[in-house]
Amino acid sequence: MSRNMSFMLTTRQIKNRSKTVTRRLGWWFLKSGDVLNACEKCQGLKKGEKIKKLCRIKIISCRKIPLHKISHADCFREGFPDMYPSEFIRMFRKEMKCSMDTEVNRIEFEYI
Repeated sequence: MSRNMSFMLTTRQIKNRSKTVTRRLGWWFLKSGDVLNACEKCQGLKKGEKIKKLCRIKIISCRKIPLHKISHADCFREGFPDMYPSEFIRMFRKEMKCSMDTEVNRIEFEYI
């Protein structure tokens, strides 16, 4: 059985398949070849709500990288083609409550 990974903030990018990279503060156990269910939301479900699976993804690579090292190309791969790295960093820090120097897990994946 595959694990579920939430894409609550980037559901649109998953649905239109413009997102092929995600950054996480965890998920250090992932390895190349793992298959996951990309879901709209996995936690904080209200009574009666069910997990909504969007698609399945296969992990290509994972690596530890400081948040501030994001490139414009990776903003594109994160599903934000019009966003500058500074804007992405600001958004990520606001949502995840972390610093620019926080090491994040850069996870590259493909759709299956």
